Amino acid sequence: MSTVSSTKELTLEAIKEIIKEKHVELLHMQFVDIEGTLKHVTITAEQIDAAAEGKIMFDGSSITGFSPINKSDLYLLPDLNTFCVLPWSVEEGYSEARFLCGVKNPDGSDFEGDPRHVLKRTVNKAKEQGYGISVGPELEFFLFETDEKGRPTLNTQDVGGYFEPSPHDYGEKVRLAIYRTLKEMGFTIEASHHEVAEGQHEINFKYADALGAADNATTYKWVVKTVARQFGLHASFMPKPIAGANGSGMHTNISLFDLEKQENAFYDPSDSRELSEKAYQFIGGLIDNIEKFVAVINPLVNSYKRLVPGYEAPCYVAWSASNRSALIRIPATRGAGTRVEIRCPDPSANPYLAFAIIASAGLDGVNRKLEAPAEVVDDIFSMSPAELKERGISNLPTSLEAAVDALEEGKIGRETLGDHVFGEFVDLKRAEYDSFRTAVHGWEIDNYHAKF
Repeated sequence: MSTVSSTKELTLEAIKEIIKEKHVELLHMQFVDIEGTLKHVTITAEQIDAAAEGKIMFDGSSITGFSPINKSDLYLLPDLNTFCVLPWSVEEGYSEARFLCGVKNPDGSDFEGDPRHVLKRTVNKAKEQGYGISVGPELEFFLFETDEKGRPTLNTQDVGGYFEPSPHDYGEKVRLAIYRTLKEMGFTIEASHHEVAEGQHEINFKYADALGAADNATTYKWVVKTVARQFGLHASFMPKPIAGANGSGMHTNISLFDLEKQENAFYDPSDSRELSEKAYQFIGGLIDNIEKFVAVINPLVNSYKRLVPGYEAPCYVAWSASNRSALIRIPATRGAGTRVEIRCPDPSANPYLAFAIIASAGLDGVNRKLEAPAEVVDDIFSMSPAELKERGISNLPTSLEAAVDALEEGKIGRETLGDHVFGEFVDLKRAEYDSFRTAVHGWEIDNYHAKF
């Protein structure tokens, strides 16, 4: 069975053998909407040939950010390398499997509103410039108890802290089950641990090419939620579910691979930090563009409740070779593992759009030969507003509204996402913020209702 991001090509014949051997009866044809929410239509295994030919049709007008009702017919074309038997479905003589799919127009062309297509287009553009893109995301999540009707509560499943073992970390058994499920699905798991906040966890999987990494991140979120439900728990990738506690991030490690030289384009042993000129240019591109694309990597009203001082989330635009208070840092590994880590994305982001726009912003710096600003080695969180201003360290946008304003004003969003996704995304986020703006919140009732 292939890994989700395997470099080994799976053939249709090999898949048919697995279907026969594993008694696969149902195939889930999966894709994501503009918000990164996983969708699927289920077919019988007997329809594998029709599926492989891209003949499975669905109504695109019912999917967020997709088609108008008068152009609603869309088709799914499975990526054969994403075929995987679902471990939780396996019974005696029965199982189910899935494919991640590209979305096609009736004429067979790529549907411009498909987030997976957006990332593939970015990967192909980088390839034309001589680069491969590798991405390693780190997605944090919370485990919450559910009520008698199975609905999520805000009661965390444990009271453990950072790296804490049992008996305080009641989530060990859940993480173990998630690990085993992911491993059966082809993931290479590198680490698993309790995070800083009560009920908060992280399971890290190996980096992959950009498309494979986005496929993996999408699959990971689905598996985490599915396994948590088996324990009667709710897994949440909401950026800031608990006020006064650390939020959940999706630190994103990214590197360029020079296809001609067959080497990591970010590594240069002759530099004092062992970083290449292209690495500095890539950092420069991220710094120069970050305010104009943060809406894509932090896409919720709630995202900006996480990006505040005091909870380790980076909210100041700066970079460092090691300083974790910086928005962008360079992990210590060098050589083939040299990479840039951008620390502000959160796991509510659509991985396909997030990785596409991060890569595009960095490559924009390479193409324009931008210089990285001065490295910040001091603790940014301890600096006063006056010191931040003196050192030219700016804030990320502090609300979704401000972030979407910046996205619309910049060029990187439309150039990367394309007109369709860009327009739909902006409209969706404007409506989300307006709904938030006009709602009456608990804080207002607590502070104003009795007083006035």
